[in-house]
Amino acid sequence: MIDQFLWVIFPYLCVAVFVVGHIWRYRIDQFGWTAKSSEFIEKKQLMIGSILFHFSVIPVFFGHLVGLLIPARWLEAIGVTEHLYHIGAVYVGGFFGVVMLIGMIILTFRRITKTSVRRLSSASDITVNILLLFITFIGVYATLVTNAVVTDFDYRASISVWLRGLLIFSPDANLMTDVPLTFKIHVLTGFLIFALWPATRLVHAWSLPFNYLGRSYVVYRRNR
Repeated sequence: MIDQFLWVIFPYLCVAVFVVGHIWRYRIDQFGWTAKSSEFIEKKQLMIGSILFHFSVIPVFFGHLVGLLIPARWLEAIGVTEHLYHIGAVYVGGFFGVVMLIGMIILTFRRITKTSVRRLSSASDITVNILLLFITFIGVYATLVTNAVVTDFDYRASISVWLRGLLIFSPDANLMTDVPLTFKIHVLTGFLIFALWPATRLVHAWSLPFNYLGRSYVVYRRNR
């Protein structure tokens, strides 16, 4: 029953909250669909942390997509061997994971230790920062440490197959039974952040300023 809840019910609940929560948030709180800026309070740490985080989160995201959604035999069919994939996943993925971790450490440290920034932050802001920091840390640890210690574990034969089963509404909880604990924690906290997403500042990720590309120039004139 625990396995069925963790690896079948819980992921679907998180996805349902993610979808329904965004619809609800957009309908009742369009003017709050943003992230409160604290740049005017402290700029240096925010700039460094944000650059490191946003620079690395995109390759990390696409690396997860390739590793989890594309079957190994498909990659082998186009010439991506197991050895080549391992190099990309561990070394390239590990590099961007570490960069992302450093960025999250800076951003979380800033939000907690800077008194003015902490006062401006809501409980959800701090929760999201800490949770993202933990997810990034446990992901890096699983990639660089667990993979090196548990050499016979292949997440593409377990986690990837399980996730693709979820997507086609045919999940098999047994596939997650022998998965190392660090990977299990990374997966569960990853789904948890999706559930929290609609109620936090993370919704600003969908607010891409495309209208800025076609807007008129703003003309400034000196006041004499």
